[in-house]
Amino acid sequence: MKPGKKRQADFFFLILAALFVAALVTTNLIANKFVTVDLGFNVFKISAGVLPYPATFLITDILSEIYGKKKTQAVVFSGFFASIFVLGILWLGNQFPSIAGSPVNDEQYATVFSNSWRVILSSMIAYLAAQFVDVRIYHFWKKLTNGRFLWLRNNGSTIVSQLTDTTLVVLVLFVGVKSFDNIFLLILDGWFFKVIMAALDTPLLYAAVYFIQRQFGLERNQEILD
Repeated sequence: MKPGKKRQADFFFLILAALFVAALVTTNLIANKFVTVDLGFNVFKISAGVLPYPATFLITDILSEIYGKKKTQAVVFSGFFASIFVLGILWLGNQFPSIAGSPVNDEQYATVFSNSWRVILSSMIAYLAAQFVDVRIYHFWKKLTNGRFLWLRNNGSTIVSQLTDTTLVVLVLFVGVKSFDNIFLLILDGWFFKVIMAALDTPLLYAAVYFIQRQFGLERNQEILD
């Protein structure tokens, strides 16, 4: 690859990695709020953190397709360390009392962020397991199909990895807090919603992969490894 194209490829990689980390951190920060999402055929009860989370799997699929497994796993690890860093910042912010007239007082801060350690811990356990499942299954299907059927590895890897993620995060958060029936419904709603989002983002994956391959002159099944 020519030096100019290599710089462009590296820059695009950084953009995707930054978007991945931003989506992941945002997911953790808003995960305490639970909402309903009406898609017409069903009303889903999910954590607000589920809304941006499918973007992380779309991005890792793009990275896996274009940049290979090693670079994708490096981004997964970077997201983990970024989330731990954010947890430390939230703890630090809680060590100093708010001043009179502060827009956010200590009670409000505690209400929003006091459970963050448990949310981020559960999210990180689930996140690492799910992302590595996603990357490994994605590359398994890519090798098995010789780079064909992009839709299959995109959705197949996401279905399994999102079930792993949703089950782990809900169990860590709510075992001993909610009944088994409620836990099961939260897992089912969260997983089904993520699967639907994965199916809807398939055209975006095709468009992104097509654009990057054209931009950098890549052949089908070729990765930017260096």
